[in-house]
Amino acid sequence: MQSSQQQKPKQAVMYCSLPRRLMVMIYDGVIMLGLLMLAAAVALPFGQTEKMAFRDIGFTFWLLLVCFLYLAACWRHGGMTVGMRAWHVRIVSQEGENISWLACLLRFLTGLLSVAALGLGVFWALLDKKSRGWHDLASRTILIKYDKA
Repeated sequence: MQSSQQQKPKQAVMYCSLPRRLMVMIYDGVIMLGLLMLAAAVALPFGQTEKMAFRDIGFTFWLLLVCFLYLAACWRHGGMTVGMRAWHVRIVSQEGENISWLACLLRFLTGLLSVAALGLGVFWALLDKKSRGWHDLASRTILIKYDKA
C-alpha cells in the first residue's frame, strides 16, 4: 500500500544560460531606466539645478542607491526581478534559499565591476559549469531556470 504522502522526485537544476541572462538584463534595464528617470526628477529640487551622473558624487550615489534598492528588494523578496519573472529565472543562494541582504550588496557591487570590465564578469558564465558570472561567485548565488507553472 502506498503512503498518502508521496515524495515528488527531485528535478535536475537547470542553470540560467548566458543568452537568457542577457535578456533578463535587457528587460530589467528598461525598468531601471524608468526608475532612474523618476529618481532624477525627485533629486532635481535639491542642490544644483544641473545634475549629471559621475560629475556630481551625491547624485551618482543617489542613482546607484535607487538601482540597488530595486534589485535587492526583488532578489531578497521573491527571488526575482520583473525581467527574471518574464524569463522564468530565479536567484537562490548556493544552499537553494533566498539570498541575504549582504549577498545582495556583494552581487550588486561585483555586478558593477563585471560590467565595468567590458562585460568580462558577465561573460565569465560561458566558462563556468553552473553558468555563474563574477557577481554570482562573489555573492555565492546561482541563477536557475524554472518551469512555467
